[in-house]
Amino acid sequence: MLSNIEKVRDAYERRDLAALDALAEPTHRAINPRKDFRSALMLSCHNLEHLLKIDSLDADCIILNLEDGVSKQDKPFGLVLCALFLAHHKQCNKKLVVRVNALLEGGYEEIAYLNQFMPDAIRVPKIKTKKEVETVYELLDAKTELHLSIETSEAWNNLTELKIDRKVTTFYLGILDLFADMRLSQALITRDNPAVHYILSHFLITCKVIGVKPVSFVYQEHKNMEEFALWLELEKKIGYDAKGCLSPSQAVLVNEMFQDSQKEMAKAKNIIKLFELKRAEGITGFEDDNYGFIDEPIYKGALALLEKILSR
Repeated sequence: MLSNIEKVRDAYERRDLAALDALAEPTHRAINPRKDFRSALMLSCHNLEHLLKIDSLDADCIILNLEDGVSKQDKPFGLVLCALFLAHHKQCNKKLVVRVNALLEGGYEEIAYLNQFMPDAIRVPKIKTKKEVETVYELLDAKTELHLSIETSEAWNNLTELKIDRKVTTFYLGILDLFADMRLSQALITRDNPAVHYILSHFLITCKVIGVKPVSFVYQEHKNMEEFALWLELEKKIGYDAKGCLSPSQAVLVNEMFQDSQKEMAKAKNIIKLFELKRAEGITGFEDDNYGFIDEPIYKGALALLEKILSR
C-alpha cells in the first residue's frame, strides 16, 4: 500500500488537486516488457479504492483508465492518482497500461505528464491515422510501449499502416465504438453473426501479420458470466489469447480459458530456473526481458503453477 495513503486519501476527499499533485514525485520504474498477458482489466483512475487493489487482482495487465467512465471533473484527479500509483509500483509483475483520453481531448498533455512516471505502455483511444501515431511516438518516452485502440472506421481502414515501429506492440478491438462509427447497430454484435466473425478474424490475422498483439473487445455485461464464457470459447477457437475485462471475475475466467498448459509450463520452468540461478548469486529480485520482474513470490507462484499442471 502507498506509504502516504492517508495524505493521498485526505487530499482526494477534500478535492485538493494541488495537494494531491504535490505528492506525485517523478520516478524511475522498471518497465515490464511482458507480452504474454491474457486478461487486460480496466480500472478507472478516479477510484482510489480500486487502485489500492492492484496487487491483489488476478489480472495479467491493468488498464489504468482516464477515458470513458471518468467524468470531466474527475479526470485531473484521475491523472494524478494514476501517476501516484505508477510511482508506487516501481516494479510490478502486472503490465501497467494507461489509457489516456483522445489526443485532441487532453491525450497529448496526459502523455507528456505521464512520461515522468514511466508507465509500461500508453494506450491511445480513437486513433485514426498513421500521422497521429507518429505524433504520439515523437512525444512518448523511449522506454514506454505504444498501444492503440482500434475503434474508428479510419483506423480499421489503415490497420496495416499503424505499426510504425517496434514500440507499437498491441492493438485493442473496440467493437462497440467501431460498429457505431460504421453506423451499424450494436444489436448485431452476437456470437452467430458472420460479420462479427469476419471482424474478429480479420483483426486477429492482420495483427499477427504486422507483428502486434491483438486483444479482443470488452464484453459489457460483466455479470453474465455464462455468455462471457461462450464468447471466450469462440475467440479462443479463432486464435485469440487475450481479452479486455471489466471485472476481476472476468479476468479470472479469461486467464483460465486462455491458458495454454504447454506454454504455461515452459514459462514456469524458465522462471524457476532464472530465479534459482540469480538466487545462487545472492539476487532475489530482478528484471527479465521476457517475463518482467521476478522475485520470490513470482518464483513460488511458478512452482505452484507447475505442480498444478503436472497434477492434472
